[in-house]
Amino acid sequence: MAAVIDLSERVAVVTGGTRGVGAGITRAFLEAGAQVVTCARRAPDKPIAAAGRTARFLPVDLRDPEAVSGFFEQVRSECGRLDTLVNNAGGGPFRMLGDGGAERHARVVELNLLAPLTASLAAYEVMRRQSGGGSIVMIGSVSGTRPSPGSAAYGAAKAGLENLARSMAVEWAPLVRVNTLVLGMVRTELSHLHYGDEDGIAAVGRTVPLGRLADPAEVGDACVFLASDRAAYISGASLLVHGGGERPAFLDAATANK
Repeated sequence: MAAVIDLSERVAVVTGGTRGVGAGITRAFLEAGAQVVTCARRAPDKPIAAAGRTARFLPVDLRDPEAVSGFFEQVRSECGRLDTLVNNAGGGPFRMLGDGGAERHARVVELNLLAPLTASLAAYEVMRRQSGGGSIVMIGSVSGTRPSPGSAAYGAAKAGLENLARSMAVEWAPLVRVNTLVLGMVRTELSHLHYGDEDGIAAVGRTVPLGRLADPAEVGDACVFLASDRAAYISGASLLVHGGGERPAFLDAATANK
């Protein structure tokens, strides 16, 4: 399929871009012609490739500010520039608030809020010194906009991430644009751990107005758009990629006995 948006000669970093949603984002940038660098603590089992291009992998612990700064300087030195950062790395286990203790919940906040802040600060130091500036995309979640029992720390971090992006968009304008993708449920290779077998995944998908979970490639397409010149006047925005959201529970309750 021909790329609708051309990002050739652009350099993109996708944190956590080696599996799941991150791999879908990486492939979308490769298909658009970009040079892509992915990072995580551990290397993927096999390189991420698409459209005859392969993403480069560099290991880094995003919770280590010194290592993160060195990582982005390496990208600048070896690739010549940095046009886009996608802060995708994140996640957390299912854990009720009373079951974990503050330290465990704090680690979730560190990974989902402080690590993207650290990466964005280091990326900004590169982007502000080059012509054309750059673009940062935060990968948020609907968990940050509604109660999230079992993932409260994750939801709180994602809510903070969205607000952080809006502040960055103001402080770093007009040189660097910053936006957030607010994701709903996405089907990945780990979906069975959350939703069960194929029947379970299909049942969960039916709760979404569009009738299914998102594909990682669709998230990638939205990232490519926000990184492109077609989104040149979009900054400080939150783009909902959730298939219409969640059907209100009262609608089902009201018709349950009919």
